[in-house]
Amino acid sequence: MKRTHLPLNGLRVLDAAARHLSFTRAADELAVTPAAVGQQIRALEDLLGVILFRRTSKGLELTDEAAAGLDAIREGFLRFEEGVQAIQAGQSSHVYTIACPRDFFAAWLSSRLAAFRRDNPQLRFALIGSDGETDFAEANLDLAVRWCEGPGDLEGIALGPLGTLVVAGPGVPDTAPWISWPGDTDAAGESPRDMDISVGDAGTAISAAAAGLGRARVPRLLGEAAVANGHVRALGEPETGRRGYWLVAPVPQWRQKKVRALVAALQDAAE
Repeated sequence: MKRTHLPLNGLRVLDAAARHLSFTRAADELAVTPAAVGQQIRALEDLLGVILFRRTSKGLELTDEAAAGLDAIREGFLRFEEGVQAIQAGQSSHVYTIACPRDFFAAWLSSRLAAFRRDNPQLRFALIGSDGETDFAEANLDLAVRWCEGPGDLEGIALGPLGTLVVAGPGVPDTAPWISWPGDTDAAGESPRDMDISVGDAGTAISAAAAGLGRARVPRLLGEAAVANGHVRALGEPETGRRGYWLVAPVPQWRQKKVRALVAALQDAAE
């Protein structure tokens, strides 16, 4: 039988039923019903063309055919476990690979990673500057920070408040020209607004506003930090919205022990 056709679920049920010599106890181990165990065994018997169990007055009994293959099957599952453990060993790695916008890293993330590393000096970080949806598999990422409306199909948490804030330099009139950047959209969040000045990211938009070039609608998290530092002033109240900085990862990465530790630290820092 080809490897791609191996009935792995059925073999797993066979192993459990053979160890317990009971469909009921095998079902308890596998968290299924005894009927489901029986169905798997019958399907496996039909596929292999042999009888695997007989019912006797003493209970369930393995046939010679089933017993002949059990050692190899169990050895195979042990090798599977070793393979899974080898794959999961990467979870204990001391290297985090993170993709995030450069301006967000400079304004917020860098200091939080430094604090996390002070408590865990063995850690190393590989940072990838990204303003888009970097492919996790291609870049071998653990986590990514994205300016978006939510985690989508990924697992994620918001880092800081959602929404935007309009800022301008001291003395710059409220009607000054707009400074655009790729993540700035109109009120409906559908398309870039017409702007007088265009820059590459929100951090540069804040710097341009602080220099007196105009006003900019920027992520609330970055805007409030710049206001607190005295670089710019806020024009009005924060604008609510669904967009924000989201820390995201596919479910397998999100469940890793090392990732959970960093996520918890960054979540605490964002509150």
